[in-house]
Amino acid sequence: MTSFQAVPGQAAPPDAVHPRDSSPQAPTSVSRLNETIRDFVQRWNAVWVEGEITAWNLRGGHVFGRLKDTGSDAMFSFRLWSSTLQRTPDGVGVGDRVVACVKSDYFVKTGDFTFTVSAIRRTGLGDQLERLERLRAQLRAEGLFDPARKRPLPFLPRLIGLVTGERSDAEKDVHRNAERRWPHVRFRTVHAAVQGDRCVPETIAALQRLDADPEVDVIVIARGGGDPQSLLGFSDERLIRAVAAASTPVVSAIGHENDHPLLDDVADVRASTPTDAARRVVPDVAEQRALVQQLRARARTRLTHRIGHDLAQLDQLRSRPVLRDPSSMLTPRAHELFLLTSRGRELVSRRMDAAMRTTAELRASLRALSPGATLERGYAIAHVADGVIVRDAAQAPSGAEVVVTVARGSFATRSEGEIAESAGADPADGRVGAQA
Repeated sequence: MTSFQAVPGQAAPPDAVHPRDSSPQAPTSVSRLNETIRDFVQRWNAVWVEGEITAWNLRGGHVFGRLKDTGSDAMFSFRLWSSTLQRTPDGVGVGDRVVACVKSDYFVKTGDFTFTVSAIRRTGLGDQLERLERLRAQLRAEGLFDPARKRPLPFLPRLIGLVTGERSDAEKDVHRNAERRWPHVRFRTVHAAVQGDRCVPETIAALQRLDADPEVDVIVIARGGGDPQSLLGFSDERLIRAVAAASTPVVSAIGHENDHPLLDDVADVRASTPTDAARRVVPDVAEQRALVQQLRARARTRLTHRIGHDLAQLDQLRSRPVLRDPSSMLTPRAHELFLLTSRGRELVSRRMDAAMRTTAELRASLRALSPGATLERGYAIAHVADGVIVRDAAQAPSGAEVVVTVARGSFATRSEGEIAESAGADPADGRVGAQA
């Protein structure tokens, strides 16, 4: 049984619990014991203390955090009321080394011991934060945080790999919210320590095991938040490089919105909570059904509008006079065709008549100029043996063989020589002196 022990040189509170005031038959109450502790604690004076902030949570305008010793693992909880927070320099937060004026406080209702900060000032970066910032800068320079190397998540993964603590709330949140969004989702869960010395090696082993599984399409590393001290394993360089080397897309769901381990920077997708990870990994079946219905409605509307537009155009075409009464267009065209045909016939007839007249004239001219016509009138053509036409009597001396061509045939004769005009016949009569 815990009892009040008086501090030497200090009087006990009037209502303090003494060993003689309690027994198994007459135990003291919890509230009386807590009030005794509170009265005792409140007598301690405020002290200035130096340390590193490892937790800084803002709730209802007040800050609830933890201050860690700079040379050991000792730490305590503190609270910063809103009135004091307004006087606190901007930028104070997790990882800062500070000097704070604190006074002990004990809550009777919950039995929690904490320190209330009345003044605080920043003296620099804490060793832990400084190491993390150096590592962050190194990894960023190597390109491990480059957005270009981040891989997109599959629309609907066949199998989701989950790395989380055994029987943790994070595992329940991921499963519950993912199955709520897509009831047939499948998980392959590998449990690992999510804080402490076993956190990094077990998480790396689970990651590599799931990454080697060909059925796993995406890997979620989840933890339900916590103070920065407990999340240090997810900023370990070994784990960061293992995630960067993984061939499967990795989703980081380590803490709450204000938690930011290095794993968030190297992961392909950073989720603010395990619930948010489930939302990012699988689609919402209700949303997808609504989207399908919306797309179907849009397609139906577009198709209806298109058919209506085509029907309106068809009605407009059918209402045109040329389609309503096709003969109205054919009749004038037929009359025009008849006129053109008649005109063509007339022009062809005229051309034929003119050509026939021209042919007759040419035939008459040909006949008039033809040697045959001249021969028909009784003329003859005489030529010697070598075929030379006789145009001069001297060409057919006496005794020369002469061939005479008349209108109907030719005959041979022998020349008796040139005769005088008085002795011979008139050349116009077509007779010549010759001996057959």
